[in-house]
Amino acid sequence: MLRVVSWNVNGIRSPLQGVVYEEPSNCAAMAVGRILDKLDADIVCLQETKVTRDVLTEPLAITEGYNSYFSFSRNRSGYSGVATFCKDSTTPVAAEEGLSGLLGTQNGDVGCYGNMDEFTQEELRALDSEGRALLTQHRIRTWEGKEKTLTLINVYCPHAGPEKPERLAFKMRFYRLLQIRAEALMAAGSHVIILGDLNTAHRRIDHWDAANVECFEEDPGRKWMNSLLSNLGCQDVSHRGPFIDSYRCFQPNQEGAFTCWSIVSGARHLNYGSRLDYVLGDRTLVIDTFQASFLLPEVMGSDHCPVGAVLSVSSVSAKQCPPLCTRFLPEFAGTQLKILRFLVHLEEDPVFKQSALHLSHQTQVQLHQNKARVRSARPRPSQTGSRRGQKYLTSYFQLSSRPQASPDLDLPSLGTLVTPKTPQKEVMAKVVEEQAKASEAKDERDVQTSFWKSVLGGPLPIPVCGGHREPCVMRTVKKPGPNLGRNFYMCARPQGPPTDPFSRCNFFLWSRPN
Repeated sequence: MLRVVSWNVNGIRSPLQGVVYEEPSNCAAMAVGRILDKLDADIVCLQETKVTRDVLTEPLAITEGYNSYFSFSRNRSGYSGVATFCKDSTTPVAAEEGLSGLLGTQNGDVGCYGNMDEFTQEELRALDSEGRALLTQHRIRTWEGKEKTLTLINVYCPHAGPEKPERLAFKMRFYRLLQIRAEALMAAGSHVIILGDLNTAHRRIDHWDAANVECFEEDPGRKWMNSLLSNLGCQDVSHRGPFIDSYRCFQPNQEGAFTCWSIVSGARHLNYGSRLDYVLGDRTLVIDTFQASFLLPEVMGSDHCPVGAVLSVSSVSAKQCPPLCTRFLPEFAGTQLKILRFLVHLEEDPVFKQSALHLSHQTQVQLHQNKARVRSARPRPSQTGSRRGQKYLTSYFQLSSRPQASPDLDLPSLGTLVTPKTPQKEVMAKVVEEQAKASEAKDERDVQTSFWKSVLGGPLPIPVCGGHREPCVMRTVKKPGPNLGRNFYMCARPQGPPTDPFSRCNFFLWSRPN
C-alpha cells in the first residue's frame, strides 16, 4: 500500500509546536519529525511552509528516514512555499521545482511541459516565483507486478480576495499552467496525482455558506474545476474531465467535510468551514488503485487539516535521491564531525606522534640552544635588587607621618562644633508645617487625577451581546479602509450556522464613536 497525505501547515517553523501533541515543544525541527510520524504516510506534501532558503535549517529540512524537497518564494520572505517529504522506501526518481520548467536544472528534472506558447517568459517566471508547486516522480508496482510511473504535483494555489482583482487573474493563469503540465505528464504515460490546497471550494456541499454566496456556480475557479474533474462518482463517464476528486469518489454526499476554518472566529469548534484541500488523481489511477480517501479534522496545528489517500500499489525506491533533495544543498552537504574529535590530546594524536618521530637531531639541538638563550637573557638578582632589600608586604600598610598641629594655629573649640538642641516647640512647629505641605501636595495630585480622568475617561465596561447576554470580545479592524485600526465588540462565541443556537449572534458595537 502507498499512503499519501497533504497538509497546509500555515508555517512549518512555529504552529506545529505543542498543538498536535499535548506536551509543548520548543524545537520546530522536532515538531516536524513528530508530524511525519503522526501522519504515518509514505509521502507527505506540505503547503504554506513560509520559509525561504536563507532561513531553512538542516534539522528542519533533513529528517531521519525521509528525503525532502522544498520550493521557496523568490520575492517575499515568510510567504507561500511547499515541501515534500518522502520516506527512504519511496525515494523518487526525479524531482523538480515549479510548473514551467524555468526553475529546473535538467539533471534529475521530471520534464514533460506541454505547449506553453500562450504564456510569455515573464509570466511563467512570475507564476513560479512564489514557490507554489513541487513535482516528484516515482516508480510504482501494481498487484499484477507491472511497474508504472507516478508523478505527484504538490501545489499551493493562489488565493484571490474580492479586494484584489489582479490576484484572480494570477490564480486563473496558475490553474491553466497546472492543467497543461498535468495533462502533458499523462500524455507521456505517467499517472498523475494533484494534491494540496487548491483554494477553491468546488461544490455547494463543500462550503458552509454556499446558499448566501452570490453567483456561487459562476466563480471562475469552480468553472475550472468543473472542466478538470469528472462528475460524481467513479462510475460516472458522462463528463470527460481527466481527473477525479478522490474524496467525493468515496463519499459523494458527505456533508460537513471541511478542511479549512477561520481561526479568528473560532469556526472550527462548530465545523463552520469549507473544503479547499484535495487529492485529485487521473481517472484510471483512481478507479484501479485508490482504496480510500480521507480527511483528518482531529489533527490540530493549523487552520487547515490534513487530507490523504491510500493506493493499492507499492513503491519502487530509487537508488539515489534526485539532485533537488535538500541533503545535497551546499549548506547541508558537509559531513558533521563529533565534538570529541576536537578534544583529543595532542600526545594521543597519531599525526602528532608521527611528526615528533621525524624531528631530526639537528632540530632537537636547535631547540635546546634556544632554551639556553632564553635562560641567559633573564635578569640577575643583582640587576633587579637583592632579595634582602625587598620590602615586606606589611611595609605598604604602615601609617604615614603627618605634621603636628601648631600650637599657634587658631582652631575652633570642640564646643563650637556641637549643634545646640532645638526647643520642643520649634520641633513641633516644623512637624506641623511638613504635614501641611504633604496634605497640600496630596490634594493637588487628587485634583490633577480627577481632571485627567474627566478628560480621558476610563475604560468602558465590556458590553454583553444581545443574543446570549454574555460578555463580548474586542476585535480590531485589519482591513484597509477608513476604519482600519478601530476596535469593536462582538459576540465571543465561535462562528457557526445561523440556525445553530450555540453559534455567534450578530451583536456589533464600536468601542468608541468615530
